[in-house]
Amino acid sequence: MPATLAFKANAHDAIERLRTLYSGAARDRVFAAFDIPSPSVERFAARYPHGYCPPPDPEDRVRFWEEHLAERTRLEDDSLPCAYLSEFDQGLYGGLFGGDVQFMAHPEIGWISSMVAPLLDDWSELDSLQFDGSVPWYRRFVEQTTLFARRAEGRFGVSHFILIDGLNFVFELVGATATYMTLIDRPDEVRRAIDLAFEVNRRIQADFFEIVGLFEGGTFSNMTQWLPGRIVSESVDPFHMTSVDYFEEWGREPVERILAGFDGGVVHIHGNGRHLLQAVSSIRGLRAMMLADDRGFPLAFEVLPDLQARTGDLPLVVEAEFPAFEAALGRHGLCGGVLYKVTGAPDLDAANRCMERVREYRL
Repeated sequence: MPATLAFKANAHDAIERLRTLYSGAARDRVFAAFDIPSPSVERFAARYPHGYCPPPDPEDRVRFWEEHLAERTRLEDDSLPCAYLSEFDQGLYGGLFGGDVQFMAHPEIGWISSMVAPLLDDWSELDSLQFDGSVPWYRRFVEQTTLFARRAEGRFGVSHFILIDGLNFVFELVGATATYMTLIDRPDEVRRAIDLAFEVNRRIQADFFEIVGLFEGGTFSNMTQWLPGRIVSESVDPFHMTSVDYFEEWGREPVERILAGFDGGVVHIHGNGRHLLQAVSSIRGLRAMMLADDRGFPLAFEVLPDLQARTGDLPLVVEAEFPAFEAALGRHGLCGGVLYKVTGAPDLDAANRCMERVREYRL
């Protein structure tokens, strides 16, 4: 019997469609995950203005996700209901080494993220950094992940969360500007920090999968919904502001090393990183790429044929506003082999009607 989820009536069908997409066998088809109006996000926004906030209560966070994902139970799209551990997206990594973790509310999506000021005053302090799984922040990570896994069982999933390795981790140690300068002035120190980052991230992700497990043999993902195997979520953000040569020298090997320790990974590229598309698309172990939109750059949806020509057969995830997506669907103007994250659907019924046409679409 296929596994079921109480918060997703068509979970098995959605997973089988996604399995086809990420196997590379669906270049002539399109896929869609719809955002719909969310009373739970509206309630969150009423409680939390945008900006810094106190440390969140894990019970409060899991209740938010229960309410939010339950609203989507009858949505018949290709999304999977999964909670995202946004509290650990950056702060966990600095918190492990004694950093002062700050939290920030994002009322438009219901997240509370975390961050830490640079940890090191001088590179001579690098040798003092040792991973210790007994420190309070790691205990919090294990306890909250365990809580989410227990409450999610049979109802929704728990998404993998972003790696902070490679130069992202060096940012945590000394800040972005100092990181770029140190690449030139003290490259050996950067390499030592990258090696430490690899060990820390490998342990964090291994413990995550030990606690959360897999669902129908795959990983829930806020980026791609679900992929087969143990899949990690990587970031190449520091190279968005460098040349491709810098990525090849400093980015490729750390990414391929961590992906090789699991069953591959996914990555996202912002608007200012599109010069990296061809290089990043060739990363060994990469299973899919999300193309994010940023102010000052054309929407990925509007220039998708050009971007897809540079990424080859790699499955893509692209954001699209509901009216533009529906219009392109009607004129048969969508690119295949893509999961469209469609924002602004007026309601659940409108999304389901649109999804009927998505399932029938063929190039």
